[in-house]
Amino acid sequence: MKISKLILLSLLFIGCKTEKKEVKPAAEKTYTLVEKIANAHGFKSWENVGELRFTFNVDRDSSHFERSWIWNIDNNQVTSITQKDTVTYQRSQRDSITHTINGGFINDKFWLLAPFNLVWDKGNYTYEHHENEMAPLSKKPMHKLTMVYGSEGGYTPGDAYDFFFGDDYLIKEWVYRKENQPEASLVTTWEDYIEKGGLQIAQTHTNEEGFTLFFTNLEVKKK
Repeated sequence: MKISKLILLSLLFIGCKTEKKEVKPAAEKTYTLVEKIANAHGFKSWENVGELRFTFNVDRDSSHFERSWIWNIDNNQVTSITQKDTVTYQRSQRDSITHTINGGFINDKFWLLAPFNLVWDKGNYTYEHHENEMAPLSKKPMHKLTMVYGSEGGYTPGDAYDFFFGDDYLIKEWVYRKENQPEASLVTTWEDYIEKGGLQIAQTHTNEEGFTLFFTNLEVKKK
């Protein structure tokens, strides 16, 4: 009996030892280049944003233009505020008037959150990446990512954008090329970054031709 008990205990001990498994660390997610750019601008915090408010401003020579937006993210409801009127609409339910207003919203939101569109618009554009390209304004070597939208759909199909960014993946300058034409339609800086609700937002875009686009009244409300 003693021998049997010893054998049984030994088997139990061996069984307990074999049940232990080595816990391997979870593999780190590998991000694509466009995801790295989006993440550098706070894309991971976007899921916590419930409402976004901002005023879009443009100064050109002596003229000034502005309009404000309130975007309820969960309901996808937008309020447009101008000197003439205030209009609230659902982006999924638009008539001819709100369709035109939404075009302005798409434009202004793109200036504000273009790095996020690299993720949101995946499948609607193609891109190329080159290193040590001369940035058009600073004349400094940077990474260059060129995105070209498809020729169908959207408000400005076929347009192209050249993003210039550093090793930190933050955009420093960009070039807009209408309908992917070789010549630049507009070149500006991306500067005056501010953190709002985990988002890294460039508040100012300017160039040497007297053009300045900037954002004020920035508010990011969490869910």
